[in-house]
Amino acid sequence: MNFAPIDASATYSELVLKTMPPRAPRHQLPRPRLSLGDEQFRDCPVIVVQAPPGFGKTSLLGQWRREYLARGAAVAWMTADDGDDLQRFLHCLVQAVRFGCGRPAFGRLLLETVGTKPGELEGVTAWLAEVAQSSLDMVLIVDEAERLSSGNFAALTYLLHNLSPNLHVVIGARGGLDAAIADLVDYGQALSLGPDALRFRLDESMLLARNRFGEKLDTDTAARLHELTEGWPLGLQILMAGLEKGGDLRAGLPLMSGSESGSGFVGGLLTNLGREDADFLVRISIVDLIHPDLAAALNGVAGAPEQLARLIRETPVFVVGDDSDWVRLHNLVRDALRRKLAELPEAERRDLHLRAMRWLADHGMIQDAARHAHEAGQHDLAYDLAEKCLYEAVTQGRQEMVLRWLDLLPDAELKKRFRLRLAAAWALALSERHNEAKALVSDIIDNPAVDPLLRYECALIASGAAYYADEPDLYIELLQPWLAGPPPDREQRVLQMHANRQAAMAIMTGDPARARRCLQAVPHADFDKRYRYGIRWGEFIGGLSYYWEGQGVLAEEVLRPALGNADAELGRRHPLSCMIASLLAASVFDRDRVDEAAELLANRLDVLERVGTPETALIGYRTAARIAAAKGVEHRALDLLEVMSAVGVARNLPRLCVASLAEQVRMHAGRFRSETCRALVQRIDEIVAEHLQGKGPLWCASVEVLQRLAHAHALIAAQEWAAAAEGLGRALTMIEIARLGRWRIETMALRAFAMERAGQEGRPLLLEAMNLAQTFSLSRVFVDAHPALADWVRRTSEEDGGQRIQMARTARPLPLRSTAAPRAVPSMVLTPKEREVLEHLARNLSNKEIAQAMEVGEETIKWHLKNLFGKLDAGTRKHVVRRAQLLGLLEGAD
Repeated sequence: MNFAPIDASATYSELVLKTMPPRAPRHQLPRPRLSLGDEQFRDCPVIVVQAPPGFGKTSLLGQWRREYLARGAAVAWMTADDGDDLQRFLHCLVQAVRFGCGRPAFGRLLLETVGTKPGELEGVTAWLAEVAQSSLDMVLIVDEAERLSSGNFAALTYLLHNLSPNLHVVIGARGGLDAAIADLVDYGQALSLGPDALRFRLDESMLLARNRFGEKLDTDTAARLHELTEGWPLGLQILMAGLEKGGDLRAGLPLMSGSESGSGFVGGLLTNLGREDADFLVRISIVDLIHPDLAAALNGVAGAPEQLARLIRETPVFVVGDDSDWVRLHNLVRDALRRKLAELPEAERRDLHLRAMRWLADHGMIQDAARHAHEAGQHDLAYDLAEKCLYEAVTQGRQEMVLRWLDLLPDAELKKRFRLRLAAAWALALSERHNEAKALVSDIIDNPAVDPLLRYECALIASGAAYYADEPDLYIELLQPWLAGPPPDREQRVLQMHANRQAAMAIMTGDPARARRCLQAVPHADFDKRYRYGIRWGEFIGGLSYYWEGQGVLAEEVLRPALGNADAELGRRHPLSCMIASLLAASVFDRDRVDEAAELLANRLDVLERVGTPETALIGYRTAARIAAAKGVEHRALDLLEVMSAVGVARNLPRLCVASLAEQVRMHAGRFRSETCRALVQRIDEIVAEHLQGKGPLWCASVEVLQRLAHAHALIAAQEWAAAAEGLGRALTMIEIARLGRWRIETMALRAFAMERAGQEGRPLLLEAMNLAQTFSLSRVFVDAHPALADWVRRTSEEDGGQRIQMARTARPLPLRSTAAPRAVPSMVLTPKEREVLEHLARNLSNKEIAQAMEVGEETIKWHLKNLFGKLDAGTRKHVVRRAQLLGLLEGAD
């Protein structure tokens, strides 16, 4: 049977357009983990990318096309359509090879001799055979495969199961290919990527923002951009496009995310959808998590699950898990839809809240049900539901939920519902509102008639409030009666909390090694959800103990996996996640990984200043200031330290004020600004004198160390070397008592430097400090202490012939725009001689000039040009160059 001819010019033009690869996006960021060089893609003949619209499938396929071309493969591109014509599908396959692989004669005999009826696959078999017989290492890319009709989809499935060794296939689709490739995946012949793989990670979002905005966009704003969009590629593009139109990027992002971009995008989306679908999205936006059955309950129609599944496939607004029926709306879209929801009549909104409350309560989701009950005006029911769940919520780390409920609970309800009272006390204790927590439990702690376990828990709450109030002496006083023996209950959560408090006390009293022994004594056999939060706190305290000793490498080994788990389970901006990140950032900064430290702290300092422990807020702000100084932005560093001082005033934490001023003294001393240092030290002395009375010995010692170091730095700034060496010696004694390992090394080196300048022998002390710094990998300790000290360490290291210590990070120049001459990409499409001719052609050389350059005759050049015209289907010399650029065969040409 002869193939039915398709020779209409309109049809041919349409086929050409469907086999033309897309233009690379202007700001596309190649991601190494999604590069073909990554291990997961190695030797994989079939790669399938499935995700809703807006996840960058086509952009990724375009990136892979360029990578395949760079490897020398011939790439055929095909954009699928919904035509139900197998002949047309075969024509498209043939045209894709002709266009993309420079083979204008490919498939000519096939189209003339092979027939295709509905359900018959002889044409696809013949296409596969001709590919197998060709000399090409070929890649077929099929985009928008979900649009294929059932017959054409079956043909594609047949093609995937009958690949020749020289053919690889890459497919992009919104979904529906899992069943077709299940057996190939099982046998390792195919790889399927979902939305989670395509979502931008934090570092990728920040790199994308930096590439687009440069230094105009700070690290915090870039991280905020990522969190607003949750790494959703389309969301990133929407916000960044909006930001480009504004002036102040830092101020513009909240405005963009709050109204313009979200509402504008959602408004356009709802306009393009039918009224029924638009109403459906607005109604389901009332809940945070969406299940097909919950969607049916909210809309009151039986077909809601099918409607939800269709909208997930066709719209880019849902966050979909790989193995769950639950989905949710993207943050940007949800907030904009809820503004639409607020425009509905109040009675309709109350009805929606009631529907949501009933369904969620019936399915055991009490916390969410309580919120919807309150919104529906069912306050007594809401308080009953909240009492059932909020205590468990706070023990699992969800303090923010409890604090939000505190604004809704009348005082009378809080007093008569005891479990709510305990939950509120826990949430308040672990925040800047620690005084309110003490008030809620003070009448229980001193009442001997109360059950011991309840008194113990209230002591834990009060001691937690003291820890957040930076009152270490009160912390120990409250816990002392309970630490002589085991806790009143042997339940896992209580044992973990008991060990955590013992460990924290050990660090405060200068014994971080004992802190780790306390934590190791707790059995972790029952590692379920109820105990994870306490264990996360144990990991934080264990990491703090290593950081306290200056053991940055060991601290990172504990803190990095702990941060990964905390970010995944609690969220990146959860207080505990931010506190762990603060310690980890300080540890990696000390090892001169400045950019990594900045990324860890990005968009987290505001959380630390509100609900971080005093120690982590201090470490976080000090590290951020040192990062800014290391990048040469001293004014930003000083501004961060002033903010830290303001936080100390706002939270009544005078030690933060002292630490802020002491760090400013250190920075100014590095430039010998003696008068500025003198004024700052005077402020420190005034703050200490004002707050010293009534404080315990632990607090006084911690502040005195900072005060003595500040005085010593001021003496260094004034170049009073003998007095500085004496002051540093007194500070060193206190630092050794507290076991502050990093500060011991820094102070030893500074003392050696001051002694040397005073005419004393400081070199032996310096050599010991250098040896310790190498042992603990503290690459920045000397350069942060004083620039002149760093120079002395470098000279000493070179004179002794020892291993040179890395003192400062070298600046990385921004990549320059390529100005290289046109270069033909190695490919099987063109021969080496044809690629050479193409390069000369791109330089606008004549045939005679090309012949002279290649040392061949003009007739040979004409022969190669004829082949180039044929392979690239071009009509002029300029057309040849443009076609080669389009196909990715030529780089660097204007």
